[in-house]
Amino acid sequence: MSKQTLFDKVWDAHVVRKIEDGPDVFLIDRHFVHEVTSPVAFLGLESRGIDVMYAKRTFATADHNTPTINQHLPVQDPLSANQLQQLETNTAKYGISHWGLGHAKNGIVHVVGPENGITLPGMTIVCGDSHTSTHGAFGAIAFGIGTSEVEMVLSSQCIMQPKPMKMRVNVNGKLGKAVLPKDVTLYIIAQLSAAGATGYFVEYAGDVFENMSMEGRMTVCNMSIEMGARGGMIAPDQTTFNYLNGREQAPKAEAWDRALAYWKTLKTDNEATFDKEYTFDAADIEPQITYGTNPGLGTGISQNIPLSSQVIDGEASYKKSLGYMGFAENEQIIGKKIDYVFLGSCTNGRIEDFRAFASIVKGRKKADNVTAWLVPGSHIVESQIKEEGILDILIESGFELRQPGCSACLAMNDDKVPAGKYAVSTSNRNFEGRQGPGARTLLASPLVAAAAAVTGVITDPREFL
Repeated sequence: MSKQTLFDKVWDAHVVRKIEDGPDVFLIDRHFVHEVTSPVAFLGLESRGIDVMYAKRTFATADHNTPTINQHLPVQDPLSANQLQQLETNTAKYGISHWGLGHAKNGIVHVVGPENGITLPGMTIVCGDSHTSTHGAFGAIAFGIGTSEVEMVLSSQCIMQPKPMKMRVNVNGKLGKAVLPKDVTLYIIAQLSAAGATGYFVEYAGDVFENMSMEGRMTVCNMSIEMGARGGMIAPDQTTFNYLNGREQAPKAEAWDRALAYWKTLKTDNEATFDKEYTFDAADIEPQITYGTNPGLGTGISQNIPLSSQVIDGEASYKKSLGYMGFAENEQIIGKKIDYVFLGSCTNGRIEDFRAFASIVKGRKKADNVTAWLVPGSHIVESQIKEEGILDILIESGFELRQPGCSACLAMNDDKVPAGKYAVSTSNRNFEGRQGPGARTLLASPLVAAAAAVTGVITDPREFL
């Protein structure tokens, strides 16, 4: 038998039928839905008189349109309120688990899935949300789908997909001071560009990923699509198993033993081949920050903004990007004044991210010119922040903790950065207007965000550690 990659093993195990010169009919183990992309899909089921095939394999949570303050009050925005109500109505009609506003397990879909043990190795997972790739951190094939595909999965538990090409990205060595998983993924994207993995499913391998926590691995896989990939995944190992053991919906007793035996087979065989492969040295990675309007336009924080001749993007596109940001070629990034800091999202809204942020702000004060939105990814994360004393540190330093939700990642609620203002954001996208019309976003790690929050300017976090 030919040698297989991790991706091959999981993909091939879920192919229901192959269509000659066409896509595979592909079985889906877990389907997450939220309030934004599901209403039209449910309407399609209703119009065709079709039921949800496996309601127990579908999980719903409210996250995109949810306010991050006063969640006990009625939602003021009529569109958001309607979408949240539709999710509640549709899930009740079809018997789907629903964690709406006020529910103890509510939070961002890609945070609550793993922390409740719904996400497991070897699974196929989809959601009407591009950052579904997050779940690949567990050795799952996970990717975002469109509204018509949401309807397809609800009605058949299958989807039609062409098998992507395979890429492996290796990072070996020891990470330097203040370099977090977010820096690793921003570095990779900067090296390959925002389109460098288009058409591929990426496996991350090497010392750096093997030594990462599950939170860190989720951050890396989350950002896979920011370089054009269909998704990203990391082979499950003891770190994965320790994280999952005891989670509410993870297997128990004998079922755990059986699952574990299977999960241990989920790794790329020696001599298995990839369509493309890259290798990077951990020692080359310093804290990163973006300066443009796609996640590939980033650099080490101590470096100047590159010249147009040094970037992969076309010169006209690059200059337009810098024009939007109000930056110039060869300018220094350190010392740039900022207005907002956002800690949160499905990229960096987990407990490890708040621990990192607190490690820098402890004993310091928030800069007067900075508005900070600190938004946990779930109520479980919110509870951990309080239990570990992190909330006390934040309050002492002049920060407030908001309630769970996607928040300023995509500004579908009231958390919008005003036009022309600069936001250091731990989220995943820095497109024009992503955090509000005219907003200027600089993507960074929780440590870089914390350093900016207490100084009011872009600051190298290594100064504080």
